[in-house]
Amino acid sequence: MTFQAASFIHKRYGFKYSIPGYVLAGWTAYSRINATRHDGYDILAGAVVGIGSSFIFTSPYQRENMQLTFSSGNDQYLLGFVYRF
Repeated sequence: MTFQAASFIHKRYGFKYSIPGYVLAGWTAYSRINATRHDGYDILAGAVVGIGSSFIFTSPYQRENMQLTFSSGNDQYLLGFVYRF
């Protein structure tokens, strides 16, 4: 989960914002191995699944995600609203 969270921030906001997340993910991985709760293959598999799913299902942040449109003609008025997720 920590690698997934770090890679979500990486994909969404950029690498420089994800550095603390990757540091925390690495520390969590080290602590799980040190406590003999997981081995290296468990950590590697979790990191691959977490990072891979984030990079597949996450889109970059878009500041302009709302758009309001207006058009008129022939005594008709059209107001449109678009919101991108």
